[in-house]
Amino acid sequence: DDIARNAVDAFRVNVIHARSQIRSPVTNIARTSFFHLKKANIWITAVTRQNVNAAMVFEMLHKTLALMTSYFGKVSEEAIKSNFVLIYELLDEILDFGYPQKTDSGILKTFITQQGIKTTSAEEQTKITNQVTGQIGWRREGIKYRRNELFLDVLENVNLLMNAQGKVLSAHVSGRVVMRSYLSGMPECKFGMNDKIITENKDKDNNSATDVVAKKKNAGIAIDDCTFHQCVKT
Repeated sequence: DDIARNAVDAFRVNVIHARSQIRSPVTNIARTSFFHLKKANIWITAVTRQNVNAAMVFEMLHKTLALMTSYFGKVSEEAIKSNFVLIYELLDEILDFGYPQKTDSGILKTFITQQGIKTTSAEEQTKITNQVTGQIGWRREGIKYRRNELFLDVLENVNLLMNAQGKVLSAHVSGRVVMRSYLSGMPECKFGMNDKIITENKDKDNNSATDVVAKKKNAGIAIDDCTFHQCVKT
């Protein structure tokens, strides 16, 4: 541990109680870097004296904030005081020597509850260990439903910017596909996307002028900047 206790006081004086507005989410004080987020009147901060990946640190802070929200709802000063022991247990599980580990609330809720760490039998402990350390951490084994159902929701946002003359300056659609699974066991589902079909057609068709014209007329939707859940195989 290369961070001294007085680093907390330095952050409080130079950032929290600073009269000037802090615009940067990263503050360097005495060769110590403070990565901070502010949620209402709560500051969530990561401290390091090494050259670390800033994107990873902020992703970890956002994951921690989402995890606390998943456990006790609104993150406030009263909620943190009431769930101090729970937060300490969560930090002990999601961080190991400062390195992020498991941040999935579904896994953590199997053995950490708002009443403390749940006592389980040896068989249940083995299942939890396999889920946390195994390749499939997002779903536990032995799930059974009376009815096998699968729900898919496509949520889209259309963003359009036009000038006074009606000319389109920029236009794009952002969205996400949300799936709620009630399938027993560990099934494998295959879904086709529009751009995937076009890619397969390009491989099968001949490179003739007629085919090129037909493809331009039937051009599909270009999908880029995609992020997938860890359970998705692309």
